[in-house]
Amino acid sequence: MRRISCRADIDLGIGPALLTRHIAVDIGVAEVAALLVGGGAVDAAILGGVSRLVVDCNRDEEAPGAVPIASDGHAIPGNALGHAEREARMVRFFQPYHDHIAATIAAHRPAMILSLHSFTPSLASDPEQARPWHVGLLYNEDDRLAAPAIAALEGEGLTVGDQLPYSGKLLNATMNRHAEANGIAYVGIEMRQDLVADAAGQALFAERLTRMVGKLALSPMLEACRGA
Repeated sequence: MRRISCRADIDLGIGPALLTRHIAVDIGVAEVAALLVGGGAVDAAILGGVSRLVVDCNRDEEAPGAVPIASDGHAIPGNALGHAEREARMVRFFQPYHDHIAATIAAHRPAMILSLHSFTPSLASDPEQARPWHVGLLYNEDDRLAAPAIAALEGEGLTVGDQLPYSGKLLNATMNRHAEANGIAYVGIEMRQDLVADAAGQALFAERLTRMVGKLALSPMLEACRGA
């Protein structure tokens, strides 16, 4: 499993402190993913391996946000790239990530895919926006596992955002490409980053998600997915 980082040969033109913020990394996700794999809840985890300020692998390839020139009010001057430079970024980071996911699915088709992310409880660019949810659940057209996943997380005593803090109808590029296009059931999980910022919070969320995955594995909806 690879940790997310910025590459030394890429100058984004921003201070190093920003590379630890939500604009650069899904805080807590790598650690929770490692716990899920280590505990046997999931078979494997695939991480992007690079800061999303370098390339956001969870966008459509041609989307402006795939190589963002600004994020949450912070300019990213090193991303003012020409066409050739942008394409080189895509070849180096974006394409291998998606090729690896596709190859993994082709070699061993999973019963379901868990897409794991984290979100900031507050935005610098919109401080009035309230984000009280402990966890959000995202999906697009395939909502077969949405209801049982929400029920499982609510059963953990969590406040769950259904298509919040943003909608999977809009931000679902990786799952659209690898899950929906292949008819594989999935859920997108957005954990509030302050709840997974330390080892104790990460362990607690991994336990919650392990129980959720166990319930989904027994769900009639997943059985219907296997039979589809």
